[in-house]
Amino acid sequence: MQKKILLCCTIVFTAFTHFSQNLEKETFRLFFLGGQSNMEGHGLNSELPDSLSNTNQNVWIFHGMSAPDENENGGLGKWDHLKPGNGAGFKSDGFKNKLSHKFGPELSFGKKIQELYPGEKIAIIKYARGGSSIDRRAAREYGSWEIDFNGSVGVNQFDHFLTTLKGALNSKDIDGNGIEDILVPSGIIWMQGESDATITEDIASNYYSNLKRLMDLIRGAFREDDLAVVIGKISDSGKDNDGKTWEFGELVQYAQEKYVKTDKKASIVRSTKDYNYADPWHYNSNGYIDLGIKFAEAIYNLNKKND
Repeated sequence: MQKKILLCCTIVFTAFTHFSQNLEKETFRLFFLGGQSNMEGHGLNSELPDSLSNTNQNVWIFHGMSAPDENENGGLGKWDHLKPGNGAGFKSDGFKNKLSHKFGPELSFGKKIQELYPGEKIAIIKYARGGSSIDRRAAREYGSWEIDFNGSVGVNQFDHFLTTLKGALNSKDIDGNGIEDILVPSGIIWMQGESDATITEDIASNYYSNLKRLMDLIRGAFREDDLAVVIGKISDSGKDNDGKTWEFGELVQYAQEKYVKTDKKASIVRSTKDYNYADPWHYNSNGYIDLGIKFAEAIYNLNKKND
């Protein structure tokens, strides 16, 4: 674990130092979007309104390739304009992105956050893995975000996040205009917890400590100990397992509420309880659109409150 933490700090320190050494530069507000499948996104591009169906020329995204633990392709990506197709099924080899027919919260988040910060350049880093847990005991075939899962040299979801971050920050000029860019970390958006609410009561009961530790590590990766965090509260469709999709969902919800109450730089989006579902596990297209807007408003208000 110590080796991984040292590597994490070295990667990010090198990247941010590199950005700071240039006299001519442009500044981007940088946001990280992470979690599991409802952050990956299962909204259908074909159901997007006109306002979100085109390329957003004002917002850039680095989407790390979602992959299982121990997969060498996890986290690969490249900067591109924000557009439909960064949902589940997105692929990248680090040189070329292959968009999918789905979208997640990033589309409406990018549009809304750009409206809230008019005239400012916006950058998004996204890494999410459907089915992934924080607790290693719930990893199954999907993967775990525990930093020390698979040992000091093994690869897990946190490592894929670091690969995503390294790839994003190693780009000198993300918009290709010939001017070096400074990416200023401005918030973490986290939508995850369903997998930790599925297996055992003990796993769900440990979600608060696991969430706190992970958010501290992600903040550390961005070298901002008080970086604002917005949590998306998990909800239950009631369409699986005899009317309760996440057996221990209330314990994870309690942990999410506890986290934002005990961390003054954290907030929670609760609108998920009102969303309709495309299947037992994933919101419908309208849900993802609203979720992105709510995330943007929450992180903006949190940053404004703490300025």
